[in-house]
This record gives sequence, C-alpha cells and structure tokens, in this order.
Amino acid sequence: MSQPSRTRPSGSGTALNEAYDTALLDLDGVVYAGGRAIVHAVDSLRVARDGGMHLAYVTNNALRTPAAVAGHLTELGVPAEPADVITSAQAVARLMADQLPAGARVLVVGGEGLRVALRERGLVPVESADDEPVAVAQGYGGPDMAWGRFAEAAYAIARGVPWFASNTDLTIPSARGIAPGNGAAVEVVRIATGAEPQVAGKPLPPMHRETVLRTGARRPLVVGDRLDTDIEGAFNGGVDSLLVLTGVTDAARLVAASPEHRPTYVDADLRGLLTGQPEVVESGEGFGCGGWTASVRGDALVLAGDGGALDGLRALCAAAWSYAGDGSCGLDAGKAVARLGL
Repeated sequence: MSQPSRTRPSGSGTALNEAYDTALLDLDGVVYAGGRAIVHAVDSLRVARDGGMHLAYVTNNALRTPAAVAGHLTELGVPAEPADVITSAQAVARLMADQLPAGARVLVVGGEGLRVALRERGLVPVESADDEPVAVAQGYGGPDMAWGRFAEAAYAIARGVPWFASNTDLTIPSARGIAPGNGAAVEVVRIATGAEPQVAGKPLPPMHRETVLRTGARRPLVVGDRLDTDIEGAFNGGVDSLLVLTGVTDAARLVAASPEHRPTYVDADLRGLLTGQPEVVESGEGFGCGGWTASVRGDALVLAGDGGALDGLRALCAAAWSYAGDGSCGLDAGKAVARLGL
C-alpha cells in the first residue's frame, strides 16, 4: 500500500537504528562505489549492527551471487552472510518460476548471479536462442558483456518467448563515475525486438516481496541513494526510507522530487542511521530547520539564515514539496541549493 504524498522530511527523536528493526540497504552508492567502501559506511554499519539492528543488503545489481556479495562486504569490514543479501536476480527468478514449469530452459543474458538464482528456483540456464529456451532472463552482466548476448536475446524474443529483466536502472555508480546499467542494455534489446520485459527489481513489487520473504522485517527502513528505485520502492511498499547523498542523487534532484520519490529522511551518508532526525517546522515565514528558513517567492525557492547544510536542504525540500503537492516542483532552486554547497 502506497504512502500519501509527503510534503516535508520527517523528524525522529530516536536514532533510526533504534526506531527500526531492519535496514534494507542498497549497495552501489550507499555501502560502496566501484568496490570500495564509501566513507563512514563500515563504522556506521558496525555500530548499527552492534546495537541490534538487522542489516540486509538489497541490490538491483544481478551480476554477483549473494555469496560473492557477502564475501566482498566482509572484506570491507562489514561482516555479512549470503542470507543477508537480496538481489534482483533472486526476485526475477522467483517471478519466472511462478510462471514457468519446473526444469524450464531459460536463455540468460547476464552474470553468474542470475544463473545461480535461476538454478535455485529449478530453472535451467542456457546460452543460445537455439537451445530451445522458453523464456529470456536479462540482468546486468558487467562492463565486458559481449554484444552477441543481446543478439541471442533478440533472436529468442522474436520467436515469441517471454522476456524478463532483473531491473531497468539506466545507470550504475562506479569508482570512475556513473556507468551504463542494466536498463541501458534492456533498451538495446527493446529497440531490436519492440517487446517489453516483465521487470522484477526495485521499485517494483516483486523485489519488495522478495525482500520481505527473505528478511521477515516488521519495521524496515529502506536506505538508498536513488530516488527512482530505492525511494520509489519504499513508497510503493508503504515503508519509510532514508536517502543518503553518497550516490547518484544530488540536492537539486531531491528538492524537485515528485511524491513517489520523496524520502522520509535525508542525510549525508550512513551516519544518518545512528542519529535522530530534526523536525522541519512550518511558520508564517516558510519552513524552518536548524538555522534556515525556506520559502517560495514568485517563481523561485528562497533560503534565508545559516546553519548546517543538511538542515537547509531539509527546509528547502519542505518548501518545494508543499508547493508542488502531488506534482514535481518546477521552481528555480539553483541559487538556494548553491548556498548549501551540496
């Protein structure tokens, strides 16, 4: 069940790792980027875990197996078991198993994580459109994915078999910057075939279902860096969310967010798990947080005062989201956001 439109970030008098029983953490752009731990991530997760919070790692990246992801996290200093990792490969495999007979052949366009997930559901990965597959499964295959894999998918789909995609993220963070994601590869096959895949990953229900089934969370908090996957997925699932500014979302995009992309909380990085969140208070002058007040004047957002940059951002979000209501805020926020240096 979706949440009603949010008009301002929420406050919390309790540290988030105490207010919620489980953190459903995205990986790329939240815990690591390009394989390297993001600043403050390891220490923050250790403190949250030691305080009794269950940590689950929920990723749209279908390339690696849960065991490989857990091993990588452990190497970074974040001890994890394979059962702590939920991937879009697992979600799409369950979606396919619900529709296909046991032992069905599936043409795989992706990495080992997708193949392992399909086998776990009793499906048989194959490599060629000539292997008589009854479906196509496409997931992120890494930067070295051979172009011929897309051709195999197109051949099979043209013969009438259903097409499934782990996710449609157009980009993925890397150590060198933002790189094309699985969504870009899905577009290649879509252009070649004119077909549309069934998609399992965030922000869609199959991924939320997979996460709930595997974690048993009662009061989860989604933690992510992307508005269109992490935050929208939380909105669709009716659960709270924390946006961290260590990945693809910047302050300007957050201020302009449409209702399904508005997080419950916003913080700089995973240290936000360990603290409460300040209230944003409405007054006759606008919306205040910390030493800042944000308001709408004419066709622009105006920020007055001084204080911590995040408090200013929270105030700006409240002014913009309240003004926009059920739509996206088209007001000029450039000068106001620039003052915060975010």
